[in-house]
Amino acid sequence: MAITQALPNSFKKQLLDGDQDFTLSTGDVFKLALYVSTATLGATTTAYTTTGEVTASGAYSAGGGTLVNSGTSVVSTVAFTDFADLSFTGVTLTARGALIYNTSFSNAAVAVLDFTTDKTATSGTFTIQFPAFTSTAAIIRIS
Repeated sequence: MAITQALPNSFKKQLLDGDQDFTLSTGDVFKLALYVSTATLGATTTAYTTTGEVTASGAYSAGGGTLVNSGTSVVSTVAFTDFADLSFTGVTLTARGALIYNTSFSNAAVAVLDFTTDKTATSGTFTIQFPAFTSTAAIIRIS
């Protein structure tokens, strides 16, 4: 079992099929769920699952939190999208990775994030800090 950072294969096909909408303000609803090290997530992940998800604590509940989409952009030959940072307050949890998924499209997997080591919060705030909304840093980039 492992968490491997990836844009799932199913997500890539859904982009070509026009099933994923990252349009700012009017697009799909995306969420982020946290997972423990025993979870199995990667390129073959197709949808949100509760298997291996961290236990509810404080502001974190099953399914995770709703993301605020940054919209889309293109610079040179790179199209990209990103999200605002997401925080869960009053939590005691340990997470090894996360899954971004689309609640507007059958909870379809969008991106698997591997933290590479366990990250913890004890009676505190657990924050997912997304990279800058640029063609070289955004969390989802297509070139």
